[in-house]
Amino acid sequence: TRVPPIQDLPFGECEMVFACEENHTGVDEFDVSVQSCISKHVWREGSTTKEVAMPFRYVWPSELDLMAKLAGMELENRWDDWTKRPFTHLSRHHVSVWKKPSR
Repeated sequence: TRVPPIQDLPFGECEMVFACEENHTGVDEFDVSVQSCISKHVWREGSTTKEVAMPFRYVWPSELDLMAKLAGMELENRWDDWTKRPFTHLSRHHVSVWKKPSR
């Protein structure tokens, strides 16, 4: 999953363009006070325009670890990507694996 990219936002800014193509524009609008984002998309095809806004709450890897712990699981591995490159403070994505501890 994606690591929230809010560290790329200049202080006080709340919008980030993530796509700017001939037929598609995408802007994420963040509210860091409640960890929410609205991902806004505009697709153009000829004279037709389609707009979609998808709201969601983003979570940090550490929050997912806490949710897993509350569910009785523990972190087994976390990588930057599917090639198992190490996860670091610069990672933009993560692949995390939790497991139920053996009793």
